[in-house]
Amino acid sequence: MRRWGLPRVVLCTALIAAAAFAGAPAGAAAARWVGSWASSQQIPEPDNALPPAALRDATLRQIVHLTVGGGKLRVRLSNAFGTAPLTVLSVHVARPLSRTTGRIDPRTDRTLTFAGSPSVTIPAGADDYSDPVAFDARPLSDLAVTMYLEVPPARQTSHPGSRATSFLVHGDHVADATLAGATRVSHWFLLSGVDVRESGRGAAIVALGDSITDGHATPDNSNTRWPDDLARRLESSPATRRVSVLNVGTGGNRLLRYGLGPDALARFDRDVLAQTGVRYLIVLEGVNDLGTATRLAPIPASRHTLLVHRIIAAYGQIILRAHAHGIAVIGGTITPYMGNDYYHPAAASEADRQAVNAWIRQPGHFDAVVDFDRVVGDPAHPDRLLPAYDSGDHLHPSPAGYRAMAAAIPLRLFTRHPQVDR
Repeated sequence: MRRWGLPRVVLCTALIAAAAFAGAPAGAAAARWVGSWASSQQIPEPDNALPPAALRDATLRQIVHLTVGGGKLRVRLSNAFGTAPLTVLSVHVARPLSRTTGRIDPRTDRTLTFAGSPSVTIPAGADDYSDPVAFDARPLSDLAVTMYLEVPPARQTSHPGSRATSFLVHGDHVADATLAGATRVSHWFLLSGVDVRESGRGAAIVALGDSITDGHATPDNSNTRWPDDLARRLESSPATRRVSVLNVGTGGNRLLRYGLGPDALARFDRDVLAQTGVRYLIVLEGVNDLGTATRLAPIPASRHTLLVHRIIAAYGQIILRAHAHGIAVIGGTITPYMGNDYYHPAAASEADRQAVNAWIRQPGHFDAVVDFDRVVGDPAHPDRLLPAYDSGDHLHPSPAGYRAMAAAIPLRLFTRHPQVDR
């Protein structure tokens, strides 16, 4: 076992074998597609869903933050939880001038096509990629995706925790620079990814997690989730600036059971394996499994033992499925949550967390380990977040805590990866 830089981060030598099975050939690499932005999808709970008629004869503009850049892009629309085919009549992309008003630069506006047509009908349960379009997609830039629907989806597909403002008006206004009088919502709908055609050895990191990965407690439109901070670090280094970060964190997510959305194993194929160019996976899951087990009442010791066993088994399934697709898997230890007044954990739950984290840290399981527990935990009170990194609810880190988490991930993990074009 080797240690990189920060003493809180452990790298298993198995990652070297997993990530280096195809090195860079001499000379320039061919251009390839890689995911630059992604979000996980679910059925929005009633408080986060749009009214049934809101997407009838409606223009929806959504702003996403790209990680790597390229000269072409394609957009992935999603009807993953629809119960009937969904028709989107037109989709445009443009560079936004403001995240808070939704105004775009009309000079950058481009019309997307789908198999040569300006409209697309997506089957229930499916996603659909647009055709490639020439676009100056700059690293760490924003992209506005504007779509027009005449008939709303039979059931909405959404990412409720967007931490970004979306804009909705009635009528076909996809090319308008400003959507006058727009309704503002902090959710994404029917949009699951953006790929770019980049010129080098691109690869993607998928961040699979819960609300901590989704960025709970970060200000809207700030892009200060820990995966955002990691993307900025990657872009700042010549050795990793072609590596993207795809955040598929989902609020309330669990490993073992459906929560606010599908559990991690149920969504694994769609949210991890189907991502373009994925070669690395960072897993930070489990706190909601621990918290919900005892939220309403204590459980006997035998159920604590079983819970730890099942969480570890779920990690094993994730590792197995990722390795089958040539993806190196980095495990994140579960961060402290003692004092949280929703889960109100007791000593037995803390013992479960410590047992799971001990397994994560043990060599021979994950290809590498990032010890988020020790990064944001209070050394004087290891069952609690460090006050400087606590958002206030004793469960979710603050933006400063997220920055510390991103800073703890060694960039050298991502300097070698296979050249596979999907």
